[in-house]
Amino acid sequence: MMLLISIKKNMQNKMKKRAIIKLFWESLKLYRVWTFTAWARTEERFARTTLGSLWLGLSNLLSISLLSIVYGTVFKVDNFSEYVVYLGFGMVLWSSISTSIGSAPNILLQNEIKIKNTNTNILFYPLEEWWFQLHNFFQSFLIVFLGLVFFDRSIIFHFLFNSALPLLNFILFMFWCPLLICLLGVRYRDIYQLIPILLQLTFLLSPILYLKENLGSLLWIVNLNPIYLIISQFRDSIISANNNYLEYFITLLINIIGIIISLLYLKRQRNLIPFLL
Repeated sequence: MMLLISIKKNMQNKMKKRAIIKLFWESLKLYRVWTFTAWARTEERFARTTLGSLWLGLSNLLSISLLSIVYGTVFKVDNFSEYVVYLGFGMVLWSSISTSIGSAPNILLQNEIKIKNTNTNILFYPLEEWWFQLHNFFQSFLIVFLGLVFFDRSIIFHFLFNSALPLLNFILFMFWCPLLICLLGVRYRDIYQLIPILLQLTFLLSPILYLKENLGSLLWIVNLNPIYLIISQFRDSIISANNNYLEYFITLLINIIGIIISLLYLKRQRNLIPFLL
């Protein structure tokens, strides 16, 4: 009897794995569609502007310039060039990841009509939003990176040889975290109100504008901040040659687990989502 139960559970687990893989694979086969629609959204956003999507990077550069002057003076930094690079990468990474999380609760709500009237795989919409955010991130990051090269040329070498795994972790986190939030946001509408508050508190508690050493006895807060850990690993890999590959691989494992949990929850809620919208 116990053997039959064990066999049944194993079969159910295999069926779940196959269903998840099928769900993800069906969405990936539509990559030409969701990559194009994401690109089209960016083009529409900057239609009839002279500089187009260059504004993504230029706006960040302007913010970084002003904040560096103000907070560099407030904190009385010893090396202004190092501080500009530190703050610059922190701001551009925070801006991208906070925007993707902040828009997550509305991903499915904004596509309510399409979800209810078509049989398109629901994962299509989070993937489209993910690619849209990545498209904006890379455009903004490239311009900021080129601007910060004037303060520290060694970041070119560090980025090319040290940042592959932290960048991958950053990209994966930008996929599964907003996906999970958007699925929860369909059922629990309070998340839409909660996310902006949490993001604001997270920003204030994250060493983005200041060094983490300035937290003193509150340094333990940093280790409980997953968003900052993703940002700091990527930023530190660019700024310095000191890489903790054990941390990188642990973060990668956490990202993989996060993706699996998100897809499992999507599979569980997929048939209910049209009725919850």
